[in-house]
Amino acid sequence: MLIGIILALSGGALVCLQNIFNANVKQHVSVWATTALVLFLGFIGSFAAGLAVNGTGLFHFEAEPWFWVSGVLGVGVVVCVTQGVQALGPGRAISIVMVSQIFFGLMWDTAGWFGLEQVSFTGQSLLGVLLISAGILLFQLGPSLERKPLAQQQKAPHEA
Repeated sequence: MLIGIILALSGGALVCLQNIFNANVKQHVSVWATTALVLFLGFIGSFAAGLAVNGTGLFHFEAEPWFWVSGVLGVGVVVCVTQGVQALGPGRAISIVMVSQIFFGLMWDTAGWFGLEQVSFTGQSLLGVLLISAGILLFQLGPSLERKPLAQQQKAPHEA
């Protein structure tokens, strides 16, 4: 379990870092050029690693054919998140992505879609999603919700 937690934390850090890099690349080229570059380099890297680790076993697919198109979903991921990071900044965009992933993951688990084992929806699940969402909302809105120091509030209008 510890290895899974470490891998998940590492994956989160890498996704955030990748999105920051993607947004910086997008400042110099179009979103489509950024997406093509990211996915092409990802293909080269994963292909080389797959050959090194699995050898020719890399080419033995046992998944349903409709799962093979998940790379196409990656186009949507890169385009949407890159644009979101550029428009909102990395903190806000990644926070919204996290809430979205948790919410949709819970919904797809509950429905048992995409070959997932169906998991019952509980009040505890809902509470968890709401608490995480509230925490992220507080994190993002916190600075704008802070009050000015009392001394500034009591200044006379002509002093401002």
